[in-house]
Amino acid sequence: MSQDPIRIVTLQAHILAEQARYPEAGGTLSWILSALSISAKIIADKVRRARLENVLGSVGRENVQGEAQQKLDVLANDVLLATLGGREGVAIVASEENEEPVILREEASGERRYCVLFDPLDGSSNLDVCGAVGTIFSILAYDAGVGLARDSLLQPGARQVAAGYVLYGSSTVFVLSIGHGVDLFVLDPSVGAFMRVERNLRIPAGNKVYSVNEGNRRSFPDGYRRYLDWAQNNGYSSRYTGAMVADVHRILLKGGVFLYPPTQKAPEGKLRLMYEANPLAMIIERAGGKALCAPGERLLDIHPKAIHQRTPVILGSAGEVDDVVRLIDGV
Repeated sequence: MSQDPIRIVTLQAHILAEQARYPEAGGTLSWILSALSISAKIIADKVRRARLENVLGSVGRENVQGEAQQKLDVLANDVLLATLGGREGVAIVASEENEEPVILREEASGERRYCVLFDPLDGSSNLDVCGAVGTIFSILAYDAGVGLARDSLLQPGARQVAAGYVLYGSSTVFVLSIGHGVDLFVLDPSVGAFMRVERNLRIPAGNKVYSVNEGNRRSFPDGYRRYLDWAQNNGYSSRYTGAMVADVHRILLKGGVFLYPPTQKAPEGKLRLMYEANPLAMIIERAGGKALCAPGERLLDIHPKAIHQRTPVILGSAGEVDDVVRLIDGV
């Protein structure tokens, strides 16, 4: 009896197949996703060769967030700006590393255009010790009818057209959500293409793992400290790498919960709503999990007031998020 042949699906083939599901699609979004995949390959190579090419360490200045910029932060940012800037369908690009967005094309057009937001190298402080880092991206539809072009960026995360991330670790992983579902691709360096290895990922229902920077525990609100006491008394393990993209990827595959509470130093939260929280929240929700900024407050419903707005984050397996909320509420 003959066996069915193994299907090999590249990221490009996947994108084109998704495009074919929407007869009205003109291919603009596909070109943007192609630019992101090219950027990911270039950045992956830079990360692998960072020590050999002496591009580790700080450049000696801070970004708009007040954080020390790493050399590879700047390189990754430049790569993304260059590849996306060449795509006609991109109206605006906005980076966590830049104070202002780059307006590329703000005039009305018969072709649909998009805004692309990204964190070029999340967790870049891990680079010096060969830790995992990643790129996070969010794509929104551009509205030429708004007063100022940059106001097109100020949309709640629920309106994202696509979202995803690239994790540069023992392998280079590309996780993408377009329309519905979450799909996982791994870069095959022998052929230079991302290969689909998982379709319609679902986050496991439960896993006794939490991810949080417990160095800030004393400045967490009482409810979060109460949750940590409960979790530790109930056999939970702690996993925290210092790169949100790596921690959320583990939770997506294994289950658990990721927390970044408000603190005395950052009462509005520390993570960036539009560059980190929204795209990862969409991935987690579409995989069957939950993503909140506080009990009863869905992350993807927040109407941003500024492009560098920050937020607390609670996301992961639905049941694990419910336990956090229950303990915060004191139930």
